[in-house]
Amino acid sequence: MKFHTLLLTGVLLASSIMLEAAPAGIGPSFKGQIGLQLYSLRDQFKSDVPGTLNQVKSLGFRYAELAGTYGMSAEEFLRQLDQRGITPIASHFPYERYRDDLAGVIREAKSLKLKYAGIAWIPHDGKFDEKTCREAAAVFNRAGAALKKEGLKFFYHVHGYEFEPHGTGTLLDLLFAETDPNLVFYEMDIFWVVFPNQDPVQLFKKYGKRWELVHLKDMKKGTERGALTGHTDVSNDVALGTGLMDMPAILKAAKAAGVKWYFIEDESPSVVNQLPVSLKYLETVKF
Repeated sequence: MKFHTLLLTGVLLASSIMLEAAPAGIGPSFKGQIGLQLYSLRDQFKSDVPGTLNQVKSLGFRYAELAGTYGMSAEEFLRQLDQRGITPIASHFPYERYRDDLAGVIREAKSLKLKYAGIAWIPHDGKFDEKTCREAAAVFNRAGAALKKEGLKFFYHVHGYEFEPHGTGTLLDLLFAETDPNLVFYEMDIFWVVFPNQDPVQLFKKYGKRWELVHLKDMKKGTERGALTGHTDVSNDVALGTGLMDMPAILKAAKAAGVKWYFIEDESPSVVNQLPVSLKYLETVKF
């Protein structure tokens, strides 16, 4: 009887270790470090920050990318994350703060114990143009240098409007060319690459290791594409593997490029139902 009890205990312990070693979203092919962009649950955070973070934890996320702290100080928000075993990796801050209050951004990023601090949108009127692009590049280089001194990395989240033609390429190519590869890194939001009819696979190949972060999203089949606005109806966000994107090819190219962090971002009103589907897809997809 004692032998059987010990054997059963050993099996249960081994099973527990195996379960702990298999975080949500990890499968036979996809083994990237996966987190959630908390903006996905922005509506829920407005009314219940602790409850929403409990929901993030219950889905199995161990990492997060932030977009604000929902009325809490950086220190309190970090405590809330720590209590649930969620590590903040990156956060978006407004462009204007990098331009006008870089020291404040650095203080907040360090208070949150981030690895990365970035920008998700460059303000512009009408079409994104060369002048605005070059001004942004200067802000990025300055931010990247200052953050590097503090042990942080600066990144820019591509949002689709940067594909305006420029010379033999696009303004995104100009942005890459004008920013120091040792100071400025990039986050590819695959949705905002596909929406203006660009190819994530080719961009991963073209700029390789400068893509350190990725937003994983899928796009509803039949979505009208081609605009260089960085805007579309949020209902066009669908669960990974259910939309029009060639996710296996994209994930394979991201891995080959050396992407370090992946964040699911789902801006849809159906996000609560779609997140488990997206995680399950990553656990089963093969490439």
